[in-house]
Amino acid sequence: MLLEFQGYVLAYRLRTAVGGRVLPAGALLTLAEYAARRLERQDLARRLVQTGLDPRQVQRLEALSGELMFGFWLNPAEVAAFLRAARRQGGHPALGDPAAFAVLLTSAEQARLGDLGVRLVCAHHLTCLSLASPLLDPDALTDVWQRVEATTPPLFVDELALAGQV
Repeated sequence: MLLEFQGYVLAYRLRTAVGGRVLPAGALLTLAEYAARRLERQDLARRLVQTGLDPRQVQRLEALSGELMFGFWLNPAEVAAFLRAARRQGGHPALGDPAAFAVLLTSAEQARLGDLGVRLVCAHHLTCLSLASPLLDPDALTDVWQRVEATTPPLFVDELALAGQV
């Protein structure tokens, strides 16, 4: 769950940097707020599978998924939708340049990670963004997934350090 929250924080920062149509709707959630919403989403998803949901509950599940940016980095369809929207409004250097992506990290996070860790974080997340390209080629998708798994970063975001989790 902590890696999931960290992914949420970085997705929030990237979407904020890109701005426009991909700008997050609300404020950045704290770890506690994220966890509460994540548990609510998990409960709704479980009920959807077990007994079904009424339309209002389905809307809530979708709203929570959107707010939490659930699957933002690892869902090729989500990545593709984000990149299409970001490129329509002119893109952003952080979508392909490791140095520009590194700017999304705070100075404390960069210090905690060190140069090698920052490079790993940037490589991992930029590789995740490449998940959108091989949707129709299973061999290419397998290659990208192997690269994603080979670059999984450690826990490092300030929000976790402040909560005593790092």
